[in-house]
Amino acid sequence: MKSVVVFFLIVLLSINALSAQTNFTASGTLRSGNEALAGATVVLSGQEKPIVSNDNGFFRFSKLQPGTYTLTVYYSGFREYSHSLQIVDKNLVLDINMEADTGRALETILIRDFRSESVSGKLNDVSGTAIYAGKKTEFINLKNINANLATNNTRQIYARVPGLNIWEYDRGGLQLGIGGRGLSPNRSSNFNIRQNGYDISADALGYPESYYTPSTEALEKIEIIRGAASLQYGPQFGGLVNFVMKEGPTNKPFEITSRQSFGSFNFFNSFNSIGGTVAKNKLNYYAFYQYKTGDSWRPNSHFDQHNAYAHLSYAFNPKFKVTAEYTLMTYLAQQPGGLTDQQFEEDPSVSNRARNWFKVNWNLISLNFDYAFNKNTRFNWRNYTLQGGRDALGVLTYINRPDFGGDRDLMSDRYSNFGSELRLIHQYKLFNDQRSTFLAGVRLYRGLTDRKQGDANDGSGPDFYFLGTEPNKSSYEFPGNNLALFAENNFNITKNWSVTPGIRFEHINTKADGYYYKNNIFIPDEKIPESTSDPRSFVLLGLGSSLKLGQGLELYANISQNYRSINFNDLRIVNTNARVDPNLKDETGYNMELGFRGNFRNWFYTDISLFYLKYNDRIGSIFVTDTSFMTYRLRTNVSDSRNLGLEMLFEGDILKAMSHGRSKYKLLLYTNFSLINARYVNTKNTAIADKLVENVPPVMVRTGVSFGNQRFNVTYQCSYQAKQYSDATNTEQTPTAVDGVIPAFSVMDLSASYNWRWFTIYAGINNLANAKYFTRRADGYPGPGIIPADIRNWYATLQFKL
Repeated sequence: MKSVVVFFLIVLLSINALSAQTNFTASGTLRSGNEALAGATVVLSGQEKPIVSNDNGFFRFSKLQPGTYTLTVYYSGFREYSHSLQIVDKNLVLDINMEADTGRALETILIRDFRSESVSGKLNDVSGTAIYAGKKTEFINLKNINANLATNNTRQIYARVPGLNIWEYDRGGLQLGIGGRGLSPNRSSNFNIRQNGYDISADALGYPESYYTPSTEALEKIEIIRGAASLQYGPQFGGLVNFVMKEGPTNKPFEITSRQSFGSFNFFNSFNSIGGTVAKNKLNYYAFYQYKTGDSWRPNSHFDQHNAYAHLSYAFNPKFKVTAEYTLMTYLAQQPGGLTDQQFEEDPSVSNRARNWFKVNWNLISLNFDYAFNKNTRFNWRNYTLQGGRDALGVLTYINRPDFGGDRDLMSDRYSNFGSELRLIHQYKLFNDQRSTFLAGVRLYRGLTDRKQGDANDGSGPDFYFLGTEPNKSSYEFPGNNLALFAENNFNITKNWSVTPGIRFEHINTKADGYYYKNNIFIPDEKIPESTSDPRSFVLLGLGSSLKLGQGLELYANISQNYRSINFNDLRIVNTNARVDPNLKDETGYNMELGFRGNFRNWFYTDISLFYLKYNDRIGSIFVTDTSFMTYRLRTNVSDSRNLGLEMLFEGDILKAMSHGRSKYKLLLYTNFSLINARYVNTKNTAIADKLVENVPPVMVRTGVSFGNQRFNVTYQCSYQAKQYSDATNTEQTPTAVDGVIPAFSVMDLSASYNWRWFTIYAGINNLANAKYFTRRADGYPGPGIIPADIRNWYATLQFKL
């Protein structure tokens, strides 16, 4: 017996000794000069998963058998590093000095965050020609989201962005309606909306509403910078939303992707793209065409959309690159109108409007130049234009009054905008040889909105033309010019602490030239010409700071001033449901935030922040009654407001934590939670004093779980939104349904995907429990009245990629 025990001990010791001799490690440090490179993706052939370098640029692969390996490193703004390793009889320790890729470092402000497994996270402190240090930043990695991309399902796509109020009123995902930190979601007009770094809204000066939303099937990432974006991107209170489009793959000359989607209510979507890199790896191209059509669960709601995009970039040499892009989007949608509260309770599927239509035509062209003088100094010059328009045709009378026929109302806009923005970034050493970054830029912008409103024909089809020789309600040209100068400097005081002051100068001149008709009772309507000009200049200041705590954790804080000019809609519009105060003035204020974020042990990410948003002379709607006892909404400078809130995001891979990163599966849990207290202050109007600000749910929660591996995935999500109001007087209910409460609701979604070679199947059910709810009361299109959200619906997508 003893001999048997001794034998087994000898065998075990031999195995351990053999294991010790044949299991080796490969580790190293990544740097650029004397600076460590954190967050780089390191891939070793034969290993299932890449790893990410830590704050000191360190990485390590363990339990390696003797043999030949290929080590590849990817990092934003640097040349791809690839090297063959021979592991024979000892551990390898590498010291890798990455070489800056000056030809690709300046593609745009696009973020190349190579944590490819992440769904969300923060942007790098400095990237391309932008500084994000000390700011609350977020990104959404679209390729890792299991969601209904065919319909741009907003509550799934933005599930990891806390504090977003989402308007759900668009079955096809044609328009985006999001508002952050207590700001209105109306066509995302409180955000500066950009695509690849250039403006895509109707008119950034006087009408910043977004009628075009990029297809999420064509997106690489969505970047969000909160109110502190005002210094680099413009003074909007909400901040920046930048849609980063896909590019062609850099490792092959041709790739084709085809996605065919089907769903409830006759939904069909066809998305097809090609891309690649040719001409000795100098020319990158990507293009797609998308056709989308469908109905809704309510009558009178058919839509057709066409969307196309082309991208070409040519690197003349490692320092100089030119990029050209073109976007086309058109759609025609019939709008079923809104409902009263009683109609919504009895049967939300009904439609009281059969003659309302909406048409959009969007053309975006951009031309970018990127040049690197050296590894420390580079610039980006982006030029762009929007040529487009939108037409709204229908009956805008109160929804509690039937449509008995007669002439319809037509509002027609044409947009002709041009912009040019130049950015220069320079890195230098200061304060104990720490690397600091200086950014300066100038922006020139000219917008022109041609807006007409008048009677249209009495038919029921999409016939977009005015009766008579000219519009009989109003016709205006709204030209606007903008000059902006901005600068920020990220001072790295120590290795872990940085301070970033910034300044922005704005000169804006908005004009109005046209006429409107004054309605009279006993005499013919009077045509009144009008010509105004409103030049103004102002300076915005900001200061941010970041303290790195090690292990990927960080404290950040900033305060930045904001400004929002009066919209063209605020100047002149004829709407029986709303009126405009002729003495409106611009809004001013600031954003302040304090936060903690980080990626803990490479399996758990969190971002917790407190914010304070001060809004002076806030423009809003109050519910008033005129001398004829007619109730209507008055758009005016309601009062000052202050929004105080807490935003939290928690996301972790439970299986990765339990297996120390060795699990072949993922079990991601995420929770996005926000508390917002937004009230009107500094007012003598007792009707609104200390009342809750409209369109601000005090509690919002989106939480979910995702399980799978590289081949399959199942994701479940639940969203909750607390009770909110649609006007500043906190009205509970009105006969017209334009004002009133928006009740609390919960909604669930389920999505699944499976990949086999070149094919991937996506399928899911949105509004799993068939909840009856709404998120918006509209005073005009697509209402007026309550706009019900979608009932339970399904989708399925078959993707082929070669």
